[in-house]
Amino acid sequence: MANFHSYLRLLTPLTAALLLAGCASFSPDGGMGEVAALADARTGVPNALSAGDGEDRLAPLLAQSMTADSAVRIALMNNPGMKAALAALGASEADLVQSGRLRNPGLSFGRSHGSEGNEIDRSVSFDLAGLLTMPMRVNIERGRFERAKLQAASQAVQLASDTRRAYFTAVAAVQREQFMQRALVSAEAGAQLATRLRQAGNWSRLDQARQQVFYADAVSDLARARHQALATRERLTRLLGLWGRQAAFSLPERLPDLPAKAEEPGNVEAQAMAQRLDVRMSKLDAQATASALGLSTVTRFVNVLEVGYTNKSTSAAPRENGYEVSLELPLFDWGTARQARAQAVYEQALQRTAATAINARSQVREAYSSYRTAYDLARHYRDEVVPLRKTISQEVLLRYNGMLASVFELLSDAREQVASVQGAIDTQRDFWIAQTELQSAIDGNGNGAATEIKE
Repeated sequence: MANFHSYLRLLTPLTAALLLAGCASFSPDGGMGEVAALADARTGVPNALSAGDGEDRLAPLLAQSMTADSAVRIALMNNPGMKAALAALGASEADLVQSGRLRNPGLSFGRSHGSEGNEIDRSVSFDLAGLLTMPMRVNIERGRFERAKLQAASQAVQLASDTRRAYFTAVAAVQREQFMQRALVSAEAGAQLATRLRQAGNWSRLDQARQQVFYADAVSDLARARHQALATRERLTRLLGLWGRQAAFSLPERLPDLPAKAEEPGNVEAQAMAQRLDVRMSKLDAQATASALGLSTVTRFVNVLEVGYTNKSTSAAPRENGYEVSLELPLFDWGTARQARAQAVYEQALQRTAATAINARSQVREAYSSYRTAYDLARHYRDEVVPLRKTISQEVLLRYNGMLASVFELLSDAREQVASVQGAIDTQRDFWIAQTELQSAIDGNGNGAATEIKE
């Protein structure tokens, strides 16, 4: 009976540790709530991630002409890569839960037979080192889980940014294709007129060739515009994760109008430091490395430590009880190399955090400059170049009707209009893309904003 009570006293603290470790459990939503909150605040499309997917949710969005916001919502709900990133949260949380649980105890049993009778050895061992270092391991895995949530939110923000860029590029391609169709009709009419005038002897061969090459260029431009419209639409379709009948969504015929005024810069650098997810992830990495350094220091000398209960009995002698402890003696490896490596990795993490902050500040300044330049150029085309081109066309037409301008001048002006309208479409598209990249530089990771400092 005394042996039994001794056995119980030895197992009581270990059993308590096992019970406490078993309390580690999974969160109700697997971290999705925090990821959705981070993404909602940065994508401009609330409740997209938390809404889930499904045909019943996609159908209303696909039934109407797509907007930039609806495209982002569809992508966040339906993109397979985004779903995979969210699924990775489960693996990270599982690692966190596992870190709060001890390894299963080991049980050994041996029986031998000799001249003095049977001998039976019994032992139960527990991972005592795992119990001692469990708080540190839990803190490390908790930091990794937090980073996984930031990583998932960062991918959501990046997906939203990529989707907006693809959307504006696709709509601009549609607008350009439609304009090139009208330009081709005008060029064809001009080529036919040039041929008749040439046959009547009223035009030179040079003037006719100029108009015919304009028509030939218009045919080529329309072919390229059609392919570009298809290619940019397919790029958007891939980001949206659509296929089959879902891919028959409709896009508007023209880009949105420019805003009344450009956004003021404010303190965009401070906003980026407070909101950028890559900055927050770098800080978490440095903290996790510091925690790992602490764990390396604790386990510098003790690498393997197990404690267990042993019981030995023979058929010719009374049962023997006791315990055994096994550990690795630091005779050859004192752990100095591991500690030095951990210190170097921590210093590396600090420098990476500093580089991330420097990149973020630079990227957001460059992104705002690009945004403001794109806005000024788009407004310049809208308010000056296109109205002036329209005025010139009207004046040339009036002079032609009054027999003060030739057909050649009229057709030459039509050729010049094509370049002006294409420039207006391009600058308007570039503005909306620049606005997207500015927001990405402030809120996300700024991948599309600038070239990063190379380490």
